[in-house]
Amino acid sequence: ETNTLPFHPFEMQQGDILRMEKEHQVLKEKVKEAQEKCERLQSRSSEEISASKELQKKSIEETEVSKNELNWFHQDLEMQVKKWQQEKKENQENLKALRNTAKKHRDTNDRYLKTIDEKEKQYNVHLNTYLETSNKFANEKAKLEELVKKSQDDFQDCMKRAVKAEISVLQHWKEIEVCKLNGRAAKAEANLKMLKSFNRSSASAAPELKSLIDSWETCISNVKKQLEKVETTYEEKVQMVKNGVRNCLTKMETLDLPSP
Repeated sequence: ETNTLPFHPFEMQQGDILRMEKEHQVLKEKVKEAQEKCERLQSRSSEEISASKELQKKSIEETEVSKNELNWFHQDLEMQVKKWQQEKKENQENLKALRNTAKKHRDTNDRYLKTIDEKEKQYNVHLNTYLETSNKFANEKAKLEELVKKSQDDFQDCMKRAVKAEISVLQHWKEIEVCKLNGRAAKAEANLKMLKSFNRSSASAAPELKSLIDSWETCISNVKKQLEKVETTYEEKVQMVKNGVRNCLTKMETLDLPSP
């Protein structure tokens, strides 16, 4: 049956169907290219899927290993957690003990600080007392040193006067003894001189006078010896007194020599 209907409403304009057929042909070619491309993509996708499956298999194996390692890690973690909890408990107990110890130390420290304050107050009181006493003693010491110096000066003066007095006494004793012995010697020499004159004038009494003259000469010699001994002894005593020797003020006893 022949279609005798007009192109309208199939064509808005004449030639639309031909143009649509051309476009359909072009689309068929594009579809063919797309199918070919899709086949190529499908082939490549198959390869990629195979590779992905291999990777998936490898990943699954690695996941299993990781899962085992994770289990081991969880077990180790549980052990560590238990250990940490035990350590935490011990640390808490130690911390509690340390806090108690610290509290005791704080209390002790407070007591010590209070004691130190009291001791410091006592120390300041004692220090002030010591300073006052020290100043007092220092003043008294200065006065005593002045008195000691004055006493030493007085003592030196007294010592000088005592030495001078002892020397004066010894010299006085010496002069007395020397004067006495010189008197004896002068008297003996006068008697000896008189006897010698009698001896020259009287020849008959010569033997008796000669013996008497010898006795007087011996007496004079003894007196001179004693005189030298007295002078030497008293000079030695004077020198000893000058050198600071004590208890030298003793009088020398001279022998009372009998006259012929």
